[in-house]
Amino acid sequence: MDLEKKAIERIRMASEMSLHHYGKPLVCTYSGGKDSDVMLELFKRSGIPFEVHNSHTTADAPQTVYHIRKKFYFLEQQGIECTIEKPIYKGKSISMWSLIPQKLIPPTRVVRYCCSVLKETGCKNRYIATGVRWDESSARLKRTEFEKVGKTKAESEKFHDEIMLMNDNSERRRMTEMCMKKNKMAVNPIIDWTHKDIWEFIQAEKIIVNPLYRAGYERVG
Repeated sequence: MDLEKKAIERIRMASEMSLHHYGKPLVCTYSGGKDSDVMLELFKRSGIPFEVHNSHTTADAPQTVYHIRKKFYFLEQQGIECTIEKPIYKGKSISMWSLIPQKLIPPTRVVRYCCSVLKETGCKNRYIATGVRWDESSARLKRTEFEKVGKTKAESEKFHDEIMLMNDNSERRRMTEMCMKKNKMAVNPIIDWTHKDIWEFIQAEKIIVNPLYRAGYERVG
C-alpha cells in the first residue's frame, strides 16, 4: 500500500472512532507548515466529515499567520468548520512574551513549557490528527500511528494494540471505549512519510504552502 492510501486509511479509521466514541468529527490540527497542508489535502481526499483547528501561539511569523487565515477562509467557503484558538493560562489570555516573565526562563529544548501552554491545550476530549512524522526527530520515533495525547510510550503502544480490536465486542473493547471518552486521542496519518515524500507530494499536487519556504526557511509552523 502506498503512503497516500495508508494515510487516508488511518484518517478514515480515526474518523470512524471519533464519530462513534465522541459523537463529533475528527479534527485536523493545522500549524501553517508544509505537513499541515499535506494533511489538509489528504483529509479532503478521504471523504470524511472533519473540522480544522489552529492553536495561535502568538510567536508565529506574520507570513504564517496570514497563510493560516487564507487557508481557513477558503476552507470555510467549502463549509468546513475552522477554529483559531488563542492561548489561555491560569484563566487569562496569554502570549509567549507575557508567559516568559511568569516562568522566569525562556523556553528551551529541555524546558518546553511553551508547547504545553500555547499549542497543546485545545481540542479537549476530542479525536485529533497531527502531522507528526518519524523523520523529524529521534524523539518522534517513539510515537505511534494511534495514541493517547500526553501519555507515556508504553500507554500509547497499548492503545495502538487495542485499536485493532474495534470489531471485537469483548469486555476489553468496552473498557477501551470508556478510556477513550476521558482522553484526547490522536492519529498521526503521515507518521511514516519522509521529508522527501512530503515535498514530492506537494509538488505533484501543486499544493500552495507557506511563502516562508521560498525564502529558505525549513520549519515555519
